[in-house]
Amino acid sequence: MKLLLLFSDMLIPIIILAIICYGASKKVDVYDAFIKGATEGFHTVIKIMPTLIALMAAVGILRESGFLESFGSMIGRFTTYVGFPGELIPLTLVKMFSSSAATGLLLDLYKEYGTDSRIGTIASISMCCTETIAYTMSVYFMAAKVSKSRYTLPGALIATLAGLAASVAFCSYVI
Repeated sequence: MKLLLLFSDMLIPIIILAIICYGASKKVDVYDAFIKGATEGFHTVIKIMPTLIALMAAVGILRESGFLESFGSMIGRFTTYVGFPGELIPLTLVKMFSSSAATGLLLDLYKEYGTDSRIGTIASISMCCTETIAYTMSVYFMAAKVSKSRYTLPGALIATLAGLAASVAFCSYVI
């Protein structure tokens, strides 16, 4: 076990050293390439900052207004028939926009229901197998200058639905 911990502690430094050695062997000015990449990354962050702020503000407003809880209880009446607890509707909606805000809701669910409860287990699994759709589409598409997303949103929603179904199925099988 200690060997595995040592290996995991050393993995990132080994990867960084391997990249530096590979770049040096190809006669690349590694430091200059790093500075250039960091500068481009900083400019990308500046370009996407308004989108990030808007997403965070929207999630905060929805959460604090009580809309998520009322919407969750309304939709939860129907989702319980397929085994998906209504208490997880707010988590599912928020996760589509912000993973960090969803983590806050997840911690609230853990406090109320417990980590080993059915709701806690489904919530944990669904957090792992769903994506922040709006965040990913807005930030990455803007950074990559994608203007035609075509089937991205329907595909992402189907993938999220599949992840939620898998979390319920897995939890039903295990618990």
